[in-house]
Amino acid sequence: MVTFQAFDPFTGQLLREVPVNTPSEVQSRLSLAAAASSRWRRTPVTDRCGALRALADRLRDRRDELANLMAEEMGKPILQGRAEIEKCAWVCEFYADQAEALLQPERVPTEWSRSYVAFEPLGPILGIMPWNFPFWQVFRAAAPILAAGNVFLLKHASNVPGCAAALEDLARAANLPPGVFQVLWLTSDRLDDVIQHPAVRGITLTGSTAAGRAVAALAGAALKKTVLELGGSDPYIVLEDADLEAATATCAHARLINSGQSCIAAKRFIVLESVLKEFEAGLVEQIQRRRWGNPRDESTELGPLARRELREQLHAWVEASVYQGARLLCGGRIPDTPGAFYPPTVLTNVRPGMPVFEEETFGPVAAIVPARDEAEAIQLANQSPYGLGAAIFTRDIARGERLAREHLDAGMCFINDHVRSDPRLPFGGIKHSGYGRELATFGLREFVNIKTVCVR
Repeated sequence: MVTFQAFDPFTGQLLREVPVNTPSEVQSRLSLAAAASSRWRRTPVTDRCGALRALADRLRDRRDELANLMAEEMGKPILQGRAEIEKCAWVCEFYADQAEALLQPERVPTEWSRSYVAFEPLGPILGIMPWNFPFWQVFRAAAPILAAGNVFLLKHASNVPGCAAALEDLARAANLPPGVFQVLWLTSDRLDDVIQHPAVRGITLTGSTAAGRAVAALAGAALKKTVLELGGSDPYIVLEDADLEAATATCAHARLINSGQSCIAAKRFIVLESVLKEFEAGLVEQIQRRRWGNPRDESTELGPLARRELREQLHAWVEASVYQGARLLCGGRIPDTPGAFYPPTVLTNVRPGMPVFEEETFGPVAAIVPARDEAEAIQLANQSPYGLGAAIFTRDIARGERLAREHLDAGMCFINDHVRSDPRLPFGGIKHSGYGRELATFGLREFVNIKTVCVR
């Protein structure tokens, strides 16, 4: 029997196994979703918003339990897990407060007696979600999808089955009608049939660029709408006039959040040569402060990586980059301890072509890239197939805004702060980081029929 298995990355212990759905079980769930969709789309938006508020309440009721579940299954430090659950409640409340107004038809003055644009739900939407933020990634997609009147089918990562089951339990506890939020327990090699199924009207995926390509090809063949939130190699540019004390503290946090396992974690620190030495010393000092250990411990800031093979890949990239001329400032050695830990690591003299410059390093590895001047810093920042987030550190706010708005190839740019998602702002990238947007008004309207209505 094929099962989803959860292993504790801190102890290596097998925690739980969940059997995958049979083909007939998948078909039953798809049929239930189609039936639920016809009812949910006719449910008044105020009632749908009430269900989202109930979901927010249930999330807060179970915050500690769900945070512990993330610590068990993917190693997230417990304090960060609690913050993740609070953020999930926030996004539910945001759409509960805003969806009715944002879904109102928009009048357009024309020669017709009345003409307007309506926003109608598409139907069942398949969400393919990763393990690194096993609740937030789901709610970031699902909250606007449900608010818009669609139903949600979740295909979660195979190493967090407890989190997937808890999500379905939350939907039941919030009294969402049967079929409005369901988990599909199936492996990725069985997604083809689901994507092509006539009940499924759209697909949203958060994952690797390779996974995005595969899903986009399948969805394109079936002519179905997709939103893809893929990998990132976010550049953080430190200009000569930056507040280095604040910059190093922010950059360390941005690199190490979720133990470095985030698409929008800072990956490449592009630093002008005039402040390079001071930045190197400050970043190493900030990164070495972070306490790593048992993710269930309240004082832990860095947990283990989610799987040992992820650690081995990360270490291979570090070693290859050092071989090619990068200089190791700290870390870079696999500790002789239980658990899939990798130490906070800083490399400098990083150049294009090195793995830590080119790849999406999913772990606590900071790559410092020297730049002669502003122009080279921008060129290095954009010299990546990815285009998710970026940041600039400067005391000249007008300069920072101009560079962010006019020169950086990224879907999100922050000045003197780290890149992060916020329900009030659109989230997404360009190039190999995907397309489409989540959150804010843009995310709410990704999976709707933008329908023109004209009356003579």
